[in-house]
Amino acid sequence: MSQAYLVTGAAGFIGSHLSEALIARGAAVTGVDNFDAFYAREVKERNLAGLRKLPGFRFVEADLARDSVPLDGFDAVIHLAAKPGVRPSLEDPGSYMEANVTATARLIDATRRVGLSRIVFGSSSSVYGNATPAPFAEDKPAVSPISPYAASKRAGELLAHAFAHLYPLQIICLRFFTVYGPRQRPDLAIHKFTDLIARGRPVRMHGDGSSERDYNYITDCLYGILAALEWTAKAAPGTVETVNLGGGERVRLDRLIALSRLTSAFSCRTITARFISSRRSSRPAAPLRTRTICSVCPTRSPARPTRRWSSSIAPSRSIPTTSRR
Repeated sequence: MSQAYLVTGAAGFIGSHLSEALIARGAAVTGVDNFDAFYAREVKERNLAGLRKLPGFRFVEADLARDSVPLDGFDAVIHLAAKPGVRPSLEDPGSYMEANVTATARLIDATRRVGLSRIVFGSSSSVYGNATPAPFAEDKPAVSPISPYAASKRAGELLAHAFAHLYPLQIICLRFFTVYGPRQRPDLAIHKFTDLIARGRPVRMHGDGSSERDYNYITDCLYGILAALEWTAKAAPGTVETVNLGGGERVRLDRLIALSRLTSAFSCRTITARFISSRRSSRPAAPLRTRTICSVCPTRSPARPTRRWSSSIAPSRSIPTTSRR
């Protein structure tokens, strides 16, 4: 019998790819998205275009913070819907709490009420903040988020722990490091760089180019999500696990720009912005009143439930072939 899954955030970058991957494995997918205005609806509609043609896909437009969604008949929920963005969360923190905390609480509660126990929750490397030394390990405390966005994702993880303590749920929280590839969000650095280069515009580089991040190609990310989904089918009731999903390779900012330059025949001119002194954070450069990245890289334990998953596509191979779409 084929499996059936609910994927929230299905019109987004990761959600649309995941929905396609599940259907390719013979599953039925119901996708949910509210087309949040963080970026243009037409971008998300393009993400859905291929899915809408597949017989195994059904789409529901709904806001999880307010609307009820169909939950009967599913084997698991993959909750990827979220309002992204560190710097925008400084301007409108309330909307991040509603989209990322209230919506998550309502979904987990509704899920357990219909007797559905398997949940994959999309969290973020941002939860590590400045208090956790790099390389980041899942068993280290993540108690000092430095943005409302990071706090909202950590709150989602804590909700998972609370619900799994109270009810026989199997929940895995995936801390995504920077995911990139076709359909990547337009606010992400690789998309911005390749777009600027293609239009012959200069690329603005914060600092001296020595800051580092971990980049995870979308197909590697999907392998991790699918492994996590398998884990929920075997975990004991009342169990929560947390796993980093990162590429495991640090890439300097100046190297990232150089790799992005290979996507275009246009020459690239780099201008250096005022250097923003920083300590470790898990997100891109923020306003001067906050601290920004020096180095972001996960570590993995072989005992983790996704131990069969490992990153296989290096940025040096994938960034030059990444579509700007």
